[in-house]
Amino acid sequence: MEDGEERIYTIPLRREFLKAPRWRRSEKAVKAVKEFLKKHTKAEDVLIDSSVNEKIWERGAQKPPHKIRVKVKLEDGVAKVTLVE
Repeated sequence: MEDGEERIYTIPLRREFLKAPRWRRSEKAVKAVKEFLKKHTKAEDVLIDSSVNEKIWERGAQKPPHKIRVKVKLEDGVAKVTLVE
């Protein structure tokens, strides 16, 4: 992925958050988003927008969504993540 380029990803979260205890699943889902995007965009850092964080935590710590669609823009080695409407 090159600088200034935008892409849309569907990130599968279920496989990752099921490895965590029930009360820590949303926390694990946020980490899974960061790991997925570092791997796929080759970015050094990932900045998650509050809309993505709110979507993951919407149903509390125990029930994050199974997958999430995000839009990623890469600028100077930093991936900025926003929610796809």
